[in-house]
Amino acid sequence: MIGTRYTTTALRKDLLAGATVAAISLPQAMAYAMIAGIDPRFGLYSAIVVTAIASVFGSSSHLINGPTNAISLVVFSALASFDPDARMDAYEATFLLALMAGSIQIVIAVLKLGDLTRYISESVVLGFMAGAGLLIALGQLGNLVGLVDRGTGHQSVLHRLWLSFSSANHVNVRAFVVGSCTIVLVVAARRVATTYRLPRVDMLTALVVVAGLAYVGGWSTVTSDGKPLVPVVGRVAAGLPSFHVPAIKFVWIRDLSGGALAIAVLGLLEALAISKSIAAETRQSLDYNRQCLAEGLANLGGGFFQCLPGSGSLTRSAINFQSGAVSRLSGLFAAGTVAVVVLFLAPLARFVPRAALAGLLLVTAARLVDWRRLRYALRASSYDAALVVVTALSAIFVSVEFSILIGVAISIALFVPRAARLRSTELTVDAERVIRRRLPSDPQCESVVIDDIEGELFFGAAPELERYLDDLRKVVRNGPKVLVLRLHRARNPDLPCIERLERFLHDMAELNVPVVLSGVREDLARAMHDLRFGSWLPSDQVFMADPALPGSSTVRAVRHAYELARALGLPRCAHCEPVEHSKARLYYMVS
Repeated sequence: MIGTRYTTTALRKDLLAGATVAAISLPQAMAYAMIAGIDPRFGLYSAIVVTAIASVFGSSSHLINGPTNAISLVVFSALASFDPDARMDAYEATFLLALMAGSIQIVIAVLKLGDLTRYISESVVLGFMAGAGLLIALGQLGNLVGLVDRGTGHQSVLHRLWLSFSSANHVNVRAFVVGSCTIVLVVAARRVATTYRLPRVDMLTALVVVAGLAYVGGWSTVTSDGKPLVPVVGRVAAGLPSFHVPAIKFVWIRDLSGGALAIAVLGLLEALAISKSIAAETRQSLDYNRQCLAEGLANLGGGFFQCLPGSGSLTRSAINFQSGAVSRLSGLFAAGTVAVVVLFLAPLARFVPRAALAGLLLVTAARLVDWRRLRYALRASSYDAALVVVTALSAIFVSVEFSILIGVAISIALFVPRAARLRSTELTVDAERVIRRRLPSDPQCESVVIDDIEGELFFGAAPELERYLDDLRKVVRNGPKVLVLRLHRARNPDLPCIERLERFLHDMAELNVPVVLSGVREDLARAMHDLRFGSWLPSDQVFMADPALPGSSTVRAVRHAYELARALGLPRCAHCEPVEHSKARLYYMVS
């Protein structure tokens, strides 16, 4: 985990980043456990155990694991069938859920399915980060002004925000001052650190300073009415998690299997999307299967230490990166700091104003979005712009956990028609004996037609291929020809396209129209061999592609086509003579 070039400077950066992440982990862990409907201490245990294990075995240098909002909602849904009074059963089922989700993730890693996440479009990730960043900001507006949160975890952030601001709550001016000062201090401290190349401790510094000032001013201490002047984080239960084997019941496994699968898949998508987004800035090379394994081991291990299932945290990972973390040690330091605070400094957490954390998270939300790359994606193409917008809106109006799935589904829906497009180009042999694209001014050869097909020959392109082959059938009806099909740029054939090609070749054979195939790639040649094309298609009409000599198979195929045309006694044209009597000359493919 630590290379030979790991220095004391890097160690200091990881320590500071880990401490900063821990300051956010404490209140978040408790809040997410409450969303899941279980005791807050299990969320804290997850912020220790799950975070530590994932940091040890993970691939990303900046990803921080632990309880998350999305996973907590799935846990709450999975536990809905348990009696509210049977709290211990719900706790045991939560630990079992972590074991099951972790096991599924390990299987995914063993089968090396994590590499499939490479096909999540970069535009989907940008949209996910933009939508999630906005959600983080919206979710903290109430805390910024000291309002009591309204609504439940099943309601959207926008709905809960509206309930909070439309209720009888009054805006707490002191809380707003605390939050605003935190934002100003974080921004100013980052500029100072950047200008003078100082350690990036802006977030931790701002949090400590604002919390200290609030305490000195008496704003975070309990007043005569039993409440502080500004809402604070609250008490943190002391004590560390202990080894515990969850109760295992068959009926629980049956009832929890759907939730476990959802947690496993969504957790991996979240973690890998966050890792991929940060790696786009750091240029770190990620091992997706290794990260999948780390996610599985973290949840599996957490299940034996009374932990809430977890995943990669968008907020804490962003803070870790923005705080200057260098390696995965920052995650271990974050987990260790949470453990120390829970064990020894729990009473001090009650003096941290919620508004200060809200200000910290608002800055994080703004920094979370790569504005330059976001603008670049929106301008790059309508395809990328659509992916960004749909994914971002899905995160806001549907849910963060499903926004990635929606983005991926939309990217596939938009990609398939693009991939299904086939491009056909008619070629000709000019007076200089060069095979090139035929121009409208070029005369039409009366004996040989040369066409180049480019595109993916998968099932989605089958209708397009059928229309193209029908056009060639019409060409043959206008008079006998020899056809040359250049397939060098026709890739990945599957059953529907191969079947249509075979039918076309049979139709041409019945009409005594030779079809010469040039540039045949290995995948198509393999399929033709397995389907026994050789039993009826003459071998001298198939010219394999030669990667070392691009265009050479086309030159040989065209020469052979003109020889066939002469042998069949087809009408001669100006193109025939130079091709027939210049066999020793070279021809060049220009497309």
